[in-house]
Amino acid sequence: MTTPAAHVSEMGESALLIQSGGPMSLDVQRLYWALDRSCRDLPGVTETVLGVHSLLLRFDPRAEVAETAARLPELWSETRPAEGEGRLVEIPVHYGGAGGEDLAELAACHDLGIDEVVALHSAPTYTVFALGSQPGFPYLGGLDPRLATPRRSSPRQRVEEGSVVIGGEQAGVIARTSPSGWHIIGATRVSLFDHARDEPALLQPGDQLRFSVEEVSA
Repeated sequence: MTTPAAHVSEMGESALLIQSGGPMSLDVQRLYWALDRSCRDLPGVTETVLGVHSLLLRFDPRAEVAETAARLPELWSETRPAEGEGRLVEIPVHYGGAGGEDLAELAACHDLGIDEVVALHSAPTYTVFALGSQPGFPYLGGLDPRLATPRRSSPRQRVEEGSVVIGGEQAGVIARTSPSGWHIIGATRVSLFDHARDEPALLQPGDQLRFSVEEVSA
């Protein structure tokens, strides 16, 4: 594949952001997974924060950030996609009902039946592009384009943990009860984040996810 153009921006005095535009692409995201790994060892880097087609580098305040900023474009052009697949995790979902209050409206918006939405949503094997927004929240690539739906114009102030959601061209699962503008189509009892576990986040970038149909309610 041709490496897409990426832009490097200063984020304050001790952070850099490298990002590229365009639609969600697993090939492009694999470049960011590889870049993330290589940037962890750059001089002065204290933390890397992976996003969807983006990577934030945080530096020790004493580090020479300008030197790394000048080097990043070349490093990006030399990066090759990360290889391999992560674990496959299955998430059972109760679609619709009280825990999936937007299912019927989303189906009507796309001129689909509820069963069609459930079938389209549960068919793909999704890939975790990145974690963000809240601890353990996965940005999932692989949503059927027929289900892509702009986020709500007015976010809800409270969306329960375990809500299975759609926002734009992405699917996700709310990991912690919080405000959200994503559309709620179902719910799962699987906990995506538990600080008491050895690995608090259930999913990691590169993991794959399948939604299984536990029940469907009107």
